[in-house]
Amino acid sequence: MFDIKAVSCEHSEKIQAKIDGKTKPLGALGDLELLAKQIATIQLKQTRVDLNNDHQKHAPQNSVQYKLQLTAPHLTVFAGDHGIASEGVSIAPSDVTSQMVANFANGGAAINVFCRQFGWQLSVVDAGILHPPAASLPVINQRLGNITQAINQQAAMTEAQVAQGFKFAKQHITNISASGCNIVAFGEMGIGNTTIASATMAAIMQVPASEVVGRGTGVSDQVVKKKQQVIEQALALHAENLVDAKAILRCLGGFEVVQITAAMLAAAENNMVIIVDGFICTAAAMLAIEINANVKGYMVFAHCSGEQGHQKMLQWLNVKPLLNLGLRLGEGTGAALALPIIQAAVAFYNEMASFADAEVTDVR
Repeated sequence: MFDIKAVSCEHSEKIQAKIDGKTKPLGALGDLELLAKQIATIQLKQTRVDLNNDHQKHAPQNSVQYKLQLTAPHLTVFAGDHGIASEGVSIAPSDVTSQMVANFANGGAAINVFCRQFGWQLSVVDAGILHPPAASLPVINQRLGNITQAINQQAAMTEAQVAQGFKFAKQHITNISASGCNIVAFGEMGIGNTTIASATMAAIMQVPASEVVGRGTGVSDQVVKKKQQVIEQALALHAENLVDAKAILRCLGGFEVVQITAAMLAAAENNMVIIVDGFICTAAAMLAIEINANVKGYMVFAHCSGEQGHQKMLQWLNVKPLLNLGLRLGEGTGAALALPIIQAAVAFYNEMASFADAEVTDVR
C-alpha cells in the first residue's frame, strides 16, 4: 500500500563537506549538523546536482532545488477512544476525549497555542471517539467506530477497521501534500492510550508489562498496577496472534494509533520530513517501521517524554531526541516545540557562509 523509497546515501559525502565547510570548527553545531544532514539527505536523495554550487546555475530544470526547504508545516491531532479505559487505567473518563476534541477545535489547548506560536497548520481528526463532535466544529470525520474493544477481553478492532484507518490516513496525507506541505507531525488524544502504547511496546520489544508501564498523565501506584495487569492479560490473550504490526494494531491498538501509523508511512511515501512526538506517537512509529523499515529515515524524534517507557523505546530504535523537557501531555506538543530547532538546522545549512565565501582562514 505504501511505496517508500529508502533515503539514499548517494550525496552523503558532499552534504557532509558542505556542512564541514561552514565558518565554524568541525562539529561545533552538534546535533544541528546531524539534523541538517538528515533533512538534506531526504530532500536531495534523487537529485543530481553540484552541492558546491549554491546558486544551481547549471542544474537541470527538473532537479530539486539545492537549498533545503520546509514548507507549510502541518500537524494533525488524531483522537480515538479506548475500551480499556473502562478498566480504570486513567485518571479521567472517556468523556474527556470528546471534550478535549472540542477544545482543540475551539483553539484552547496547549497544542493550539504552540501551533499559533510557531506557524503550524493544525487539523483535528475524529478517528473514533465515544461522543462525536458537533457538526459545527472544524473536525475531520475519519471515524472507525465509537470506541475500541477492551484489549484484555478481545481484539481492539477488526481487520476491516485497520484497513479503513490506513485508507483514511493515506488520503489525509495526500490532501496535505497537495497543499505544498513537506514537513508533518502528529499528535493524539484518547483516554487510555498510554496503556495501548505500553502494550504495543511490550509486544514489539518482547518485554514484560512492568518495564513499559508508566504514570501517563499522573495516575496513582494502584492505577499503575492495574495498567500492568490489563496489559499482561492482553498480551497473554493475544499471544498467538501478535505476528506482525497490523496484527498488533488489530489486537492492541487504537483508532488514532492506526491512523498515525499509516499517516507516517504515507508521509514518507510523499518524501516528507516526519516529526515524531512522544510516547504514543513513538509507538506508532515503531509499528510503521515494522511495516516498512524505510520510513525511519524520514523521522526526526522531537523529544523524550516523562513517560517511563519512552526512553526505552528511543534506545531500542537507536535514535536521539531533540528535546528533553519532561513533557507528558501528548497532543503533539513536543513535536510542535521542535520546529524552531529544525528550522534553525535548515537555515544554517542554507545561509551560513563557507570559509571560502567569507574569506576566513580555515585553521581546522
